[in-house]
Amino acid sequence: MNKQGTLSQQVEAYHNWKKELIRQIGRYRLWLQDNNLFSEDVSRRIRHGLELLIEDELTIAFVGEYSRGKTELINALFFSEYGQRMLPSQAGRTTMCPTELFFDRTENANYLLLLPIETRTGELSLHQLRKQPDRWVKHELDERNPDVMREVLAEVARVKSVTPAEARNLGFDENMLEHDRNNPGNVLVPAWRNAQISIRHPLFERGLRILDTPGLNALGSEPELTISMLPRAHAIIFLLSADTGVTASDMTIWKDHIDTEHADHRAGRFAVLNKIDVLWDDLQGEQHTRDAIDRVCGYTADHLGIRSGDVIPLSAKQGLIARIKQNPDLLDRSNLDQLEQLIVKRILMHKEELITQSLINDLLGMLQNSQAAMQTRLDALEEELHACSGVTMDKEALRRLADRAQNDYDFYYKKLITLRSSRRLMESQGEMLKKLVDEQRFEAHASKVRTIMSKSWTTVGMNRGMEHFFELLESDLNNLMSEGLLAEKMVGAIYRRYNEDTRARHLEPIPLRSGRHIISLRELRKKARRFRANPKNLLAEQSVLVRRFFNVMVNEARTLHQRARNDVERWPSEALLPIMQYSMEQKQLLEHQIRRLRDMVRNDRDSRAERERLQNAISDLCRQLELADAMHRQIRKPAPTLIQQKVVNISGAV
Repeated sequence: MNKQGTLSQQVEAYHNWKKELIRQIGRYRLWLQDNNLFSEDVSRRIRHGLELLIEDELTIAFVGEYSRGKTELINALFFSEYGQRMLPSQAGRTTMCPTELFFDRTENANYLLLLPIETRTGELSLHQLRKQPDRWVKHELDERNPDVMREVLAEVARVKSVTPAEARNLGFDENMLEHDRNNPGNVLVPAWRNAQISIRHPLFERGLRILDTPGLNALGSEPELTISMLPRAHAIIFLLSADTGVTASDMTIWKDHIDTEHADHRAGRFAVLNKIDVLWDDLQGEQHTRDAIDRVCGYTADHLGIRSGDVIPLSAKQGLIARIKQNPDLLDRSNLDQLEQLIVKRILMHKEELITQSLINDLLGMLQNSQAAMQTRLDALEEELHACSGVTMDKEALRRLADRAQNDYDFYYKKLITLRSSRRLMESQGEMLKKLVDEQRFEAHASKVRTIMSKSWTTVGMNRGMEHFFELLESDLNNLMSEGLLAEKMVGAIYRRYNEDTRARHLEPIPLRSGRHIISLRELRKKARRFRANPKNLLAEQSVLVRRFFNVMVNEARTLHQRARNDVERWPSEALLPIMQYSMEQKQLLEHQIRRLRDMVRNDRDSRAERERLQNAISDLCRQLELADAMHRQIRKPAPTLIQQKVVNISGAV
């Protein structure tokens, strides 16, 4: 049943790869300390890299219209070992609110958190409400008792009866809601605005996070879901039903919320054609069934404008049954494994590439600096050994070596003074950059726009206020980019001078990359224009529209602004770090060398004993360089899916 390369095994391999990276970073830190090459700057940079790895998550969003089988697919992928459906996925509208599945590694506990739907009428966004645990209803989950756990999880699908006016006030379009047969005139709305399920599962413990979304009506009524939560997912699994094909409401979800220029699903958008078991035709044979499935897949790919390879036909129901009943033939026919392979090959590989680009290359650069410094030290020791190769020590040669080491030491000492002066200049430059993305500046912009919108009497005035907010932010970020480019030019000039003067050739400046924040803001601005054009918002009363705009658009802009601020606060101290680290390492090593050489010149030591001491020191240094090489090889090891791709390519070539 568990084929090699399944999702569980590959996520485990991905986790082990990250764990090994964390271990190597720890080894590097100890190695630096053992060789007196450690500094607070290097420590801070290493700590930042560790945080990136430890906090890393992989988010996959399951999106689709009602009754497409999203929750059934999640049950099949993650909960078959319980021998039953854990999440409510019977016929009808089941997942009524956005549901997040993960494992809370901080609390190390299973639980269900539910946010009452009434919180929509308040001023706080979902993001802000997550920081207020008293607003949520909490249920403990006992994984040792699956039946009770299933009953508790059924609460996610609970609905409540309200009047159409109440539904409108909660942000729903009553025309898209079910009528309450028990209370004529009333409609049914979800009882909960958001559900958070922390559950101990090997994949969730490894940082996998699943977002299960409700259908079109609920998607449209929770703007934060479509403005921030969905676009930030690493990948989207879009559910369709083989028995209905691509319906008009499916296309609306696809065009409005998935296949848009505003989304950042860098790992991909994939269509899952569920319920292919309705096409299974035992009377006409397997080939007829395969042809029918191929036709529907081709039709689906054409309609969505995606590659046919990105459409996965499967039966979540049959896959769940196959896994529960341990039926490998049915599992193979359900095609569930194909989706797992897709997640492995495309989504995990993307995450591995991100870690390689953002962390591994940076770490290897630091390690190369350290190795270069240690190699210089080894060369010096070998020269000293040569001076001690005769019956007596060649004190003149040792004196020359000491003088040269002193000159080198003076050179790096002056370099460090110059670099510290440059760093102070960078810090003052950094203060100016920080002012452009200061938190109080952002809040002043938000306050100004709230006043404009609250005082406006027309839709045109409201729209102008919203647009003005983004103009203010973009102006600040444009100024940040201009000033940042000047600062980067200054840093580039410092590096060029440094590399011309020293033996270092591989030291590169760390860029600020402030332009990416402008791109993100422009994407958010486009979303804001769509937000304004939404009929629901156009018809909303003023106070409701202001609240929605601030809950969704302003909060998303605040998050973006915080990211820019974090970069600006970190960059001035990190920009010169590679050459600071290299100079500090060279200075410290030369300091030890001068002290040792002067001592050898002053004292009449036995040449043979000195040779033995130097040979031991050289051996020790060679071991340290071998350790560094071993770390270098380990860190450079390809990520698991890349290794698998190479194996596939080689076998394919043969």
